[in-house]
Amino acid sequence: MIYVSDLMTSKVFTLQRTDTLQDVRALMQLAKIRHIPVTGEDNRFMGLLTHRDLLGYAVSHLAGIGQEEQEEIESSIMVGEIMQTDVRTVSPNTLLREAAETLYRHKYGCLPVLDDDRKLVGIITEADFLRLAIALLHDA
Repeated sequence: MIYVSDLMTSKVFTLQRTDTLQDVRALMQLAKIRHIPVTGEDNRFMGLLTHRDLLGYAVSHLAGIGQEEQEEIESSIMVGEIMQTDVRTVSPNTLLREAAETLYRHKYGCLPVLDDDRKLVGIITEADFLRLAIALLHDA
C-alpha cells in the first residue's frame, strides 16, 4: 500500500496569520507555488491560502490603481483575514488513492498533511500526483 507520506512534500513554505497579502504574493512568486498553509504556534495548522484566493483579493490594475497604491493596500490586508479555515486535510497514514480521490472529487488543488496534534507535517498537491503519473508512464 502507498500512503500520503510516501508522496507528500515535507518541506513546506508557510505563512502566519499576521503576514500580509503582499507577503503571499512575494512567496508564491519566489517559490513558484500556488498553495500556502497558514500555521500558528508550534506549527499548528490554522488555514490555507491559494493562488485563487490571492486573485480574488488582489486589486485589479484595470481599476486605475497604480502599483504603489496596490502594494500599500496589499500590505494592509492580513493573511488571517482572508485565509480559508474550513480546509480538508489528511494524515500521513491516509492511503494515497483516498487522497487522490478527494482531490479529484472536490476539485481541490492540495491537501495539507497534519499529524494527530494538528501540526503541519507536509502537503500533497496535484503536481505531486502528476509527477507520480509521469514516473509511472516512463516506467511503463
